[in-house]
Amino acid sequence: MKKVLKEILNTSVYILFVLCAIYLIIHFVGQRTQVLGSSMEPKLSSEDNLIVDKISYRFHDPERFDIIVFPFRYEDNTFYIKRIIGLPGETVQIDPDGNILIDGEILEEDYGKEVIQSPGRAYEEIQLADNEYFVMGDNRNNSTDSRDPSVGNITREEIIGRAWLRIWPLDKFGLIKHR
Repeated sequence: MKKVLKEILNTSVYILFVLCAIYLIIHFVGQRTQVLGSSMEPKLSSEDNLIVDKISYRFHDPERFDIIVFPFRYEDNTFYIKRIIGLPGETVQIDPDGNILIDGEILEEDYGKEVIQSPGRAYEEIQLADNEYFVMGDNRNNSTDSRDPSVGNITREEIIGRAWLRIWPLDKFGLIKHR
């Protein structure tokens, strides 16, 4: 009887250890998320499953063109995935020709699929605070992003992590290149 109780106790401790390790990894290191919608096409497509790196931003700040995940402010358990365009302290504006201006200079990038038709709230200069980021989807004319007041500027504290690895579909499995 003692041997059975000892085995049950050992198994229980082992299961508790595994569950704690899984919790710590999911909470602090990485988590799975799924892309829904076409706002990040062609880089990411709807139904892509990703692993989000939650640890690297503990050691360095997010950079321009990083693809990040953050929660939508007005709906629980809803997360957005977008590309960082504007960094803390910069001004962001979209001119009538659809160019993105950072501190008055045209941003050289080739992530947008087409000319931006609606600058949204970025028709005027947006001054980012010391902890704010301006984010946009790659499919610029089909993305709810920082141009929309419901998303607005994203604070550093809101960023959950950086898209790191695509795990599904298997034919696209691999690390996600941000630049």
